This record gives sequence, C-alpha cells and structure tokens, in this order.
Amino acid sequence: MSDLVAAARDAQQDILVDVIDLVGVESHSYDRAALDACRRHVQTLAVRLLGPPDGEDVLDGGERGDTVLLTWRGTGAGRVLVVGHYDTVWPTGTLADWPVRADVRDGVEVLTGPGIFDMKTGLVQSLWALKLLRDQGDGVVVPTVTFLLNGDEEVGSLSSRPHIEAAARQVDAALVFEPTLDGAVKTGRKGIGLFEFHVTGVEAHAGLDPTAGASAIHALAEAITAATKVADLDAGTSVNVGLISGGTGTNVAAGRAWARIDIRVSDEAEKARVDAAFDAITPSDPRVQLRVDHRWNRPMMALDTTMRPLLDVVVAAGHDVGLDLDHVSVGGGSDANFIAGIGVPVICGLGAVGAGPHSRDEYIVPGRIADYTALGARVLQRLADGLPTS
Repeated sequence: MSDLVAAARDAQQDILVDVIDLVGVESHSYDRAALDACRRHVQTLAVRLLGPPDGEDVLDGGERGDTVLLTWRGTGAGRVLVVGHYDTVWPTGTLADWPVRADVRDGVEVLTGPGIFDMKTGLVQSLWALKLLRDQGDGVVVPTVTFLLNGDEEVGSLSSRPHIEAAARQVDAALVFEPTLDGAVKTGRKGIGLFEFHVTGVEAHAGLDPTAGASAIHALAEAITAATKVADLDAGTSVNVGLISGGTGTNVAAGRAWARIDIRVSDEAEKARVDAAFDAITPSDPRVQLRVDHRWNRPMMALDTTMRPLLDVVVAAGHDVGLDLDHVSVGGGSDANFIAGIGVPVICGLGAVGAGPHSRDEYIVPGRIADYTALGARVLQRLADGLPTS
C-alpha cells in the first residue's frame, strides 16, 4: 500500500467531516447570499488545509456565485489547474427535510444529502489531495496548483467560463473533480445547447370571438412538438423542453409565451443539423411570430491525442494507489468541456463514487473517499514536473 493511500485512509474520517460540513452550507445557484456564504466556507477550508495561498482572486459572478482562484506554488516545474463548483441545484431550505444522513444501498453504506455527490465531495477531495501530497515531506516534488472554484456551473458557467479558459491556458493540464461514473473517470462529454423559443401572438377574448386571436401558447405547443422530433438518440442527440411560460388568463388568447430547451449533441454534424432544424420550425398561424435563440453553451469533449497523455498519467496513478481505472464518455456537461474546447489536456470525473446527481437519490459511498483522494494526490505528484509527452 502506497504512503498516499495510507495517509488518505488515516485522514478519511476528517475528510468526511469536511464533506458533511460543506454540504451543510446550502448553495443554490440562484441564491446569491447562500452562494457567498458557501464560497467563504470553501476559502476558509482551503486555507485551513493548505495554509495561505500564494495567489488569491475573487472574480465577481454578478447575480450568481463568484469564481475563486487560489494558487499554491510548488517545488516542481509542473502547473496544474484543479476545477470544481460549489453551487448546487437544490433550493435553499432543502436541508430542512433532507439533512445528510446514512443509508444502505445494495448492502453498501452510503451518505445522502443535497449536493453531496454533485459535487461537494469532489471539491473537498481535491483540496485534501494536495494536502496529502504536500504532507509527504520536503523530498516530494509538488506542482504549482491553481484551484478554480465557481458558483455558477449548474446554470451554464456563464460568468465563470472566460475565467476557466484563461486559467487553463496557463497550465500543463487540468483536473476536474466532478463525480466519477461508478468509479470511472470521464474523458468524453456531449456538447450542450441552451435554446429558447419566444412566441408573440395576437391577444383577444377567447369566448367572444375565438377566431380574433392567435394564441402564442398554441403556437408554442406546436413548436415544442416539432423540437422534440429533432432528437435522434441513435446519433447521440437529445432534446428536453425543461421550462415553459406564457399567457395572461384562461379567457385570453395568449399574446406571449416562451420555452427553454436543453439540447445534447455528440458531434459537429449533429450540432449543424439541430441548428437548421430549429430554424425551420414555423408556426401554422401566420399571425404568430416565433424567434429561436440559439446558444451553444458547452463545446464537446472527446478523448483525442491532446488528452491521451493525461489519461495515461491518471491510469498509471490509479495503478500506483491500487485502482484499475476505466474511462467513459457521458451525456452530461461540465467545466471540462470548456477546457477541452480550447485544446488543453483535461480529465474529468476524479471526484466522488456514488450516484443520483440532481435527484433525491443522490448519495456517495464514503468508503471510497480515501482511495480516490489518494488518486488525486498521486496524479498531482506525477504532474509535478509537467505533463509527459510520451
């Protein structure tokens, strides 16, 4: 057993306490006050574990959570960016009826709680990974590590994206401590589109003269039906209409309506096909106007020649700590998409083992925390002198 694994297992209970404490600080993506409190909590935790950073910056997130950059200089020439987010999808107050609690799934002890899997455990593991490596002693070479922790990932990383890309351009490699997939790291993610339909109709009394109006809601329903037909699951393309709104009253032909749509694609050809198909959607009533706002939020991430050397490092580090790592491509997006999109080597999914992101079934397996924290530490150690080229 490696020294890092032994140290991680000795520290596992302390790591778990930090995870539970962080989950206890709610941080819904739409609650700025809660996000500020969680960001301060994370900064305090980082300093407690690693000491005062050599570089620190807090970048304003506007209505959403700020982006924090914390850098600790190393003894080696390597430069690594570690990325994580502290916001969650869970509204403030969720902890009141769903506190962190122990459970058993398929005979395995687990912990459930809002945001514990996505991704507060991974965030804590990333900080502890550097601590474990630094604690190995003066003879161990450590890379310079910058942590970028953002509070708007769950809503598209709109304010943090340029900071992520700028930070990634300054390093040899990036590691994202999003959850694993059953213990596998993630080397592929779909591209994500966040489209919107905006429909303008003609308002009129729905009872006095049913033909005088042109309902924006009826037209939106037609557009939604057409949009869902654009999906092609065999080609890796999904379409989900997640939010709709419109109208002013049940007895009024709606003058306005809108919908927000999540689109996932696996390649550029599908991206172009989706764009064309959405632009071709036309209301059947010529009095109605439909505007389609295209916004491709995250580029695709795929295992390529740029990423392969870093994957080799991660797999070798896994062997060093007793893990036979697999890697997978998944439909979800993360901040790793942005890093891959600018050609910087990145591996995602180095965080928690568990399941159920964005659901009330969200949980982690606490018994796997030590091994994957040791993995993170060993990956950093292997990157201490930079990313090997062969």
